[in-house]
Amino acid sequence: MAKIEGKRIQKDQLEQFVRNVFIEAGLDERQSTLISRHLVLANLRGMDSHGVSRVSIYCKRLDLGLVDKTYNPIIEKESEVSALINANNSSGIPVSTFGIELAIKKAKKSGIGIVAIHNSNHCGMLADYVQRAVEEDCIVLATTNAPANMAPWGGKSPFFGTNPFAYGIPTGEEDNIVLDMATSKVAKGKVVLAQKNNQNIPIGWALSSDGQPTEDPNEALKGVFLPFGEHKGYGITFLVETLSAIVTGSAFGPHIGDLYTNFENKQNVGQFFYCMRADLFQDIDKFKSRMDQMIKEIRTVPVMKGVDKIYLPGEIENITYKDRSENGIPLSKEIIHELQLVGEKYNLSLL
Repeated sequence: MAKIEGKRIQKDQLEQFVRNVFIEAGLDERQSTLISRHLVLANLRGMDSHGVSRVSIYCKRLDLGLVDKTYNPIIEKESEVSALINANNSSGIPVSTFGIELAIKKAKKSGIGIVAIHNSNHCGMLADYVQRAVEEDCIVLATTNAPANMAPWGGKSPFFGTNPFAYGIPTGEEDNIVLDMATSKVAKGKVVLAQKNNQNIPIGWALSSDGQPTEDPNEALKGVFLPFGEHKGYGITFLVETLSAIVTGSAFGPHIGDLYTNFENKQNVGQFFYCMRADLFQDIDKFKSRMDQMIKEIRTVPVMKGVDKIYLPGEIENITYKDRSENGIPLSKEIIHELQLVGEKYNLSLL
């Protein structure tokens, strides 16, 4: 993609602006703080598609009444190791934060914590929830489903979403392992961001509505996304949909309200969190030591021609986080302009 000139904005400045926007949009202080922290964290990790570029659409859905401004999740069914939460159409980030914290609490007490959420909304970046769990010495798996934009392998019409899948593993001296990935070749948010920035996308990400490979994000958004790993990616997408929707009782596939194009229906997406205490089978110090050993040995594997270094899952995001924390978060001029427009509505200014 062509580089877009913009500015670097300091984390605290950006977080405060986003927090104030959501307060003015009608959310309480706690929800606004959680959402602003989450979105800016996505930018800090280099996941710009899940960062502050989402502020505008989140506010639009709040303004239209498609997302309830009141935070009112209810635990409908619970055991020592599990809970089913009805989000009651609350914003996805606060209710998912509640969900992962409950899963962690149950895992710390019983060894395993499983939390399912239905009647929810877009929950942003799964890495945030995974990171919370690994910091509490839990191994964690997280999923959420999404509006239909990817065909089942061999099909030509959208059925599944980009259906992200994330996991986290605590370590000792090494950085915790956190993987967050779409089960499509690329997250939809990256195509939306390319559209906003007037950029092309790589061939292989998506097909146009007539089934042809396309570099045009506008055509990609009208067509279908492709699964990573072809039939293998489709298989994992199917699992994510099952855990996020069928298990939780949420809408699935084409029955989900689209975040960007459906302004009549609520989303009713689902989230699923599985936490296991890392010392369930081995002493925690021994577990972490063996994780560190494996990581160190992976780094010694000879690299292929043209490869400078072997990265661990999430390592590039950690490097990006350190850089952007110190030097500011780069935002394109288009995203800055979009944020300024949202801010003007509430008499707020980013710059």
